[in-house]
Amino acid sequence: MDRADTCVILPTYNNAGTLAAVIESVAAYTRDILVVNDGSTDGTAAIIASFPYIKNISYPHNTGKGYALRRGFARAIELGYRYAITMDSDGQHFAGDLDQFVRQIPAHPRAIIIGARNMDQSSVPGKSSFGNRFSNFWFTLETGIRCPDTQSGYRLYPIYALAGTHFLTRKYEFEIEVLVRSAWKGIPVLSVPIRVYYPPSAERVTHFRPFKDFTRISLLNTVLVLITFFYIKPRDAFRSIIFASKTPQA
Repeated sequence: MDRADTCVILPTYNNAGTLAAVIESVAAYTRDILVVNDGSTDGTAAIIASFPYIKNISYPHNTGKGYALRRGFARAIELGYRYAITMDSDGQHFAGDLDQFVRQIPAHPRAIIIGARNMDQSSVPGKSSFGNRFSNFWFTLETGIRCPDTQSGYRLYPIYALAGTHFLTRKYEFEIEVLVRSAWKGIPVLSVPIRVYYPPSAERVTHFRPFKDFTRISLLNTVLVLITFFYIKPRDAFRSIIFASKTPQA
């Protein structure tokens, strides 16, 4: 992974048990690493300090994964990066799959590339499988694009193409909003297969709160559906009419 315009962003909140191993695994491929410490209260700060080559953003209060990603994108752009690959810091993702994303850049320089997990494997928690199907359905309704894994956090973003986009959300639902708003802007949303590791249930650390987070995701989708049918679809229909009127007739 030798692209000077690409970095890896690791948003983290109280993942001190896995963060160091994740950083070390990524560093075997690139040292263009940006860690966003989203108000962790465990030993995260000390772990970050033990890797002097990484860049980091830290703030005192937990705000949410979406906010951490937004802060990471803004900082990456300031540092001169055009692309950012996001990975979760809980050890689910394999750094060996980074090349899957980087290889897509020459052919799809404006695309968001999502790392699609195999959701049929036995270790996938039932709530993750249901949440993924739920999210995929609404994404297709709002954009017309079929995507196998809209909830995967392992992604490549063309952050230069996202600059100036207005977002409403700050927590997990941001990862849906950014896909929908990008698709509305004409940014392709593509997928590549990745591996994923789910530890035994007794060892899993998750900050996803099913009731609160599903409620927020549902509210977001309600807003996005309204925008889709009352603005995006009429806008696209109008553009099609204008384009057709300007196309020379044979």
